[in-house]
Amino acid sequence: MLSSAAVSYPIVSPELILADRLANALAQTGKRPLVVGLCGAQGSGKSTLAEALARRFPRTATLSLDDLYLTRAERIALAQTRHPLFATRGVPGTHDVTLGIATLDALRAGEPVRLPRFDKARDDRAPLETWPDARAPCDLVIFEGWCVGAVPQPAEALDAPVNDLERDEDPDERWRKAVNEALAGSYQALFARLDMLILLAAPDWETVGRWRQEQEVGLRQAAGKGAGVMDEAAVSRFIQHYERLTRHILREMPGRAELVLQLSPDRSCHQVRNAAASLQNVLPATNLSTTE
Repeated sequence: MLSSAAVSYPIVSPELILADRLANALAQTGKRPLVVGLCGAQGSGKSTLAEALARRFPRTATLSLDDLYLTRAERIALAQTRHPLFATRGVPGTHDVTLGIATLDALRAGEPVRLPRFDKARDDRAPLETWPDARAPCDLVIFEGWCVGAVPQPAEALDAPVNDLERDEDPDERWRKAVNEALAGSYQALFARLDMLILLAAPDWETVGRWRQEQEVGLRQAAGKGAGVMDEAAVSRFIQHYERLTRHILREMPGRAELVLQLSPDRSCHQVRNAAASLQNVLPATNLSTTE
């Protein structure tokens, strides 16, 4: 495990902290583009944060793991052949990893590429003609997602169900084993494209549930009814698909992410932990006080 130092901030926006750190990173490294993975639980504000950072750094492309979901038809087929729970988008195994690798590789090579987009209100991939063109070449690529940079769990960790969904709908562990195998496979090749991994660490799983309910209220207000718009009960069931890996990320990722922003329930940041060993040559220490 990497040694780390904790930097105590006044309660501030994660945007301000990351803008400072990314500016330093870009100034200190000649690599272009710098590909940054931004991991955060559902509702943690990572998409809003990525968009805000893109406004601060004009030559930036943003890509969400959510935009790599398989089409609705593909997921229905997957549910019929692998496990019914794969009909629900989100977990490893429900993304087009090949599309993600091709997109990141084009961005890394400075080539023009269209950035995939997914329409959550329709629960389906947006039409190709609506995908935005990335400005090439880029200085910065932000790849954000709820399990970006995650690693698989040990096999024995899969035995006990973490919630009612796993207990009642995956009693033989077939679904969670398939998810873990997918994460151990092509997803690691996708995440290997990252130069830096940043974690937005939620306070706890219960807070994640509240955040996701708030997120869905906004979607209902913006999109009205649609195939992908859920009521409160549906959201409660939906997030159980994510619970196992989210808890695993919150336990495991802080020991190796280059930067960990510890969030409060209001999504402000009250502590930053640096993986000092890996950041020494990329992210110089901030002028704020450091506590061990």
